This record gives sequence, structure tokens and C-alpha cells, in this order.
Amino acid sequence: MRAIWIGGALALTAATTSWAAPRALAVADMFKEQTVSAPALSPDGAWVAYQVKHLDKAADKGVTHLWMTSWDGGRTVQLTSTPKESETKPRWSPDGRYLAFVSSRGDEDEADQLWLLDRTGGEAMKLTQGKLSVEDYAWSPDGQHIALILRDPEPEPAKEEGVEEDKKRPLPIVIDRFQFKQDIDGYLGARRGRLYVMDLTDKKPVRVTADGYEEALPSWSPDGKRLAFVSKGAKDYDRDDNWDVYVAEATGKGAVKALTTFEGADNMPDWESNPAWSPDGKSIAYLQGGPPKLIGYGVRHLAVVSADGGAPRVVTGGLDRNVSSPQWTADGRRIRMLIEDDGVERLAEVPAGGGAPTPLLSGRQVVLDYDGDGRDRQAVLVSDPTHPPEVFALSGGKLRPLSHQNDWLKDVALASVEETRFKSRDGTEVHGFITRPAGFKAGRKYPTILRLHGGPQSQYNLRWSQEWQMLAAQGYVVVASNPRGSNGRGQDFGAALYADWGGKAVEDVLASVDDAVAKGIADPDRLGVGGWSYGGILTNFVIAQDTRFKVAASGASISNVLAGYGTDQYIRDYEVELGKPWETLDTWMKVSYPFYHADRIKTPTLFLVGEKDFNVPALNSEQMYQTLKSQGLDTQLIIYPGQFHGLTRPSFLKDRMDRYVAWYGKYLKP
Repeated sequence: MRAIWIGGALALTAATTSWAAPRALAVADMFKEQTVSAPALSPDGAWVAYQVKHLDKAADKGVTHLWMTSWDGGRTVQLTSTPKESETKPRWSPDGRYLAFVSSRGDEDEADQLWLLDRTGGEAMKLTQGKLSVEDYAWSPDGQHIALILRDPEPEPAKEEGVEEDKKRPLPIVIDRFQFKQDIDGYLGARRGRLYVMDLTDKKPVRVTADGYEEALPSWSPDGKRLAFVSKGAKDYDRDDNWDVYVAEATGKGAVKALTTFEGADNMPDWESNPAWSPDGKSIAYLQGGPPKLIGYGVRHLAVVSADGGAPRVVTGGLDRNVSSPQWTADGRRIRMLIEDDGVERLAEVPAGGGAPTPLLSGRQVVLDYDGDGRDRQAVLVSDPTHPPEVFALSGGKLRPLSHQNDWLKDVALASVEETRFKSRDGTEVHGFITRPAGFKAGRKYPTILRLHGGPQSQYNLRWSQEWQMLAAQGYVVVASNPRGSNGRGQDFGAALYADWGGKAVEDVLASVDDAVAKGIADPDRLGVGGWSYGGILTNFVIAQDTRFKVAASGASISNVLAGYGTDQYIRDYEVELGKPWETLDTWMKVSYPFYHADRIKTPTLFLVGEKDFNVPALNSEQMYQTLKSQGLDTQLIIYPGQFHGLTRPSFLKDRMDRYVAWYGKYLKP
């Protein structure tokens, strides 16, 4: 089949020097890796601020600090360095003098507060106080006000007459909501994110809206008089994802007006894309979700609505791909955006009236984020398979590196990544990747690990994968594919998994292994499989249907989906996609195949999960571990204390990778 080789020098790295690679990547190198994100271009275009996260081994936590680099790349400055504390969400004031950021440093209530750093020098100033946590913010055009999304505080501890006050004595948890659980947030009560405006002269936040379910993603009109934001207005808001775009007077004295009425999601907060005002203040660009029935399988489009209300216009209706992060050009004639395409993420622009997107960058790469001046300067966050994300200057269609946070990789021999195309059992073309270890020798068959992505509404793409590189450094070929259910190939391809979580996806990922075997790369007698979240779910489906895999690692997975009803955060998705268990039991049993046919599993399997995971709770991994243990199979269950769905504690991240290496090695390299 066709193959596209992705080397270490895509267009984004053409300006970098050739790197020697004398040693293999080690698991401990994860403490050297720097994760760059959130580029912010200063108003004068002279500087780009961004955040850099590293794993602090001594403190055993991830820590994020702010940096900035001049547009010409000649000077780089670390702006914050508070020990063991993080600063995030850097955003410039309109005059470019100040850089605001969010941090909980020095706060006894551990609430995230808004801070202000004067670029001319001096210590950062804390702008907000108290127990309300800053979730998001936006500068007003005149720089005199800041819109804030503040999260309600936790309920106060119980107080009883004659009983000494104890802040550690918790209140009873009272549950009366339809969806009552959320990973990280825990049990859901009445806490909400509320929209406020703060005058920088008195620093007193004033509530803009009187009520509402949840407010998010504030955006100022160009004249500074109005705010666009998103909210849910339905009375029984837990039962759907019907987010809408609203407009309110910044003073909070006028009426709040809903601009969109689509029954599905309009610009829901999970998409992390603020509504974008046109330069003349007459229109607002936003994201419109797919059909509500398709939940996350639907494709979201770019839409434009009048700031005074009226029928919206879908700008990318003919584009069968997810879009995000709209920004208007300075002349108001075009809108820039990110497009999630097949194995890549493109930066493009489209006429405001609709039409075909025009790429702003040639080649196949992953643009993770960007911030521009509306003209020719764009600060973009770009990655390829052999380079973690870094900030680049994009001008005239050409990239120039600005950040160099991972130059330590010049001393490391990295694996090469090949794009693949192959046919599934029913003839459907499926796309994926093969990662070959450094020093790969043609004609030799390698132990091979099939890794499966989460979601399922996501995709593997041409960005840096620490996991692929770490496993390849151990001498494995890594096979990864985007089976049906994945993004990047259109709505029908994604929705093929609807209410059939194994089904075609199992056929597709097995075809990716067959492809690697047929190429003479993968040793058919030394195959492993694994993944996290939906990747773990699909792992369980695979080993319940195919016994060729000698070893598996299933992270944060569920197989008895009936056990998920009412115990995890997906109640809306369950009832829309699968129906109510007592009404559509056959569908629920179908997606629970690996648990109710666990006797067909012959593969030694490692199960891993976070103790506090409310996304896919630990009980699901416990059940699958118990089924294999009952049958006498070699299995282990690893529970990470205090961790949610995504592990964050550095020692646990290293422990997980060490366990992958040991578990796969036990069966694939005895």
C-alpha cells in the first residue's frame, strides 16, 4: 500500500540545524521534556509570550512558567519562575505594557487568581482576591476593564452551635442533578462559572448576568460596550449540550440576549474557542456543532451571526471537518481557523461569506494553536513526529522557530514515523502510522505494539508522541491507526462507531497490524496491544476477539458498560447513543462484549487507572482485572492514588511508562 515517510525535518524545522543523535531516548528523559503552549502575540507584534510546562521531579508535580521571545528571535526571556507554583493563560493588555496571567501562588484558599506583570519591570501584582477562582478572562479594548469567569467557591464547612469550627469537617453531599459527576470536579452541586467585569481602578468584580447555568468564553466587542459569551439557558440543563452564544451589556444593566437557538451545541466550552467579533462589531463568528443525535461524532462548523441577532450563516457547511479557534482578519473579509484534517491540523482562512478554505501554511504538519495580528504575523504552535510543540513565527507562508525549549533532543536518536494507508476487511481505506526504532534494519521483523487512541472522537496525527518514541527506544515497532470513529475523515467515518464501540474499529486496527506484518516489519509471533480511555476499551475488544496478541495494557477502560450508567460522567451520551438500559438492553450488551465474553480472552493484561477517575471510574478496571484473575490469566491492576482520568503526578507518569516497558518486555522480549 502507499506509504508517506515523515522525517525529522518538515517545513517547520527546515531552518534548524542537523542534529546528531548518539544515544537512545530513556524513560527518565520525560523530566527533560518541556511542553510549550498558549502562544500570545503582543499588540505591536514585537514579542510572543507562551507557557512552558515541565515535570518537577523533586516536587513531584507539573509546573508551568511564562516565557517570551522577540519576533526576530533574537531575545528570549523567562518571565516567571515561582518555585513549585504555576502561571498560565498569558494575555497582553491592548497597549502591550502588561501581561496578565492566572496563578494560585501565595493563595491560602488555593483559588486561581488573576495577576498582572509590567513588561517594564517589577514584581507581578495580584488583581483578584478571595475564594472565587478565575477560570478565564479577557481584556477590554481600552485596557481599563477585564471580563472574568469566576467559579463559585466550595460550600463552607458545617457550623453547629456548641461544636468547635473545623474547616476539615465536610458537609454532606446533596445530589439532585441529572448529571451529578464530573472528572476532577467530583460530585456536582450548585457551583457555576459566572461572568463578571472588573474595573482596574477599584479591582472589584461586578456580576454581568443575573442568573444562568454556566457562563464561559467571554469576548469583548470592538467598542468595549458589549460582551459575547456562551451559556446554557435550558431549565433542565444537564440533559443536553444545548450551549448558545449570548450578548450582554458590559455594564450588566441591559438585557441578556441569546444570539443562537440551534438545538445542539453552539460554541460549547469544551471546544476552547471564544466567540470572535468582526472588526466592525457587526458580526460574531462561532462554532456550531453537529446534529445533537450524533453527540461527539458530529462535525462542528464555523458560523457567523449578526451581533444584534438573526439567522446565522454556516460558513464551512461544505467542509466535512472539525474547525476551531476562529479569528477575523483585520479587514473583516476573511476568518482564520484551525481545521482538523486527516492526520494533521491545518491553519487556514475562509471568506467571511463562505467558500473554500485557503491554507496559510503548506505541507503536512500539526498546528496546535496560534495567535495573530489579523494581517501577516502569526505566532503558531507547531509539532512533528520528532519535535515536541514549539512556537514559530509565521509570515509570508514561511515558518521561523522562536522557542527552543527542547534542544536537548539533538543528542537523542529518535524513531522515524511513516504514514500508512491500508484496506480494512470490508474494503474501507484506513490511515495510520508506523514508528520504526532508530537503527531499524530492513528485512528484520520486530516485536510490535499496537497502540490505540482515546476519544474515540479524536485522532492520531503528525505530532510528537512521547509514548511512541519511548516504546520505539526499547526496540519496538509501534503501529497506530485511526479506525472508524476517529476524527479527521468526516462525519460519516466518525459516526460509523455509533452504538457499536468495537465493530468496525476492531477490524480497522487489526488491519493495521496485518499491514505491518505484510510489509515484513512486524513479527506476527511477538505482538502487543494497548491504549488509554477509549484506547483501553478498544484494547479489551481486540483481545476478546483475537488471541494473536501475546500481551496487552488497558488503561482507564470500561467493558461492562452497564456498570457505567450512573457511576461516571457520561449519562447524557449514554441515553442519546445507547438508550436507557431497561429499554435497549441488546445495545448495551453489544458494547459490553469484552466483559460478557471475557472467557474468550487469553492475553495477559495489565490494567491501570486513577483512583479518583470519574470519567471512567476505577470499578471498571477492577471488574476486568477480576475476570482475568478468575480465569487464572497473568494480570495486574495498578491504581494510582489521588489521580483522575489523566495522570498528572510525575512519579506516576514515570511509573506507568516503566510498567509498560516491563510488562511488554516480559512477553515480547523474554
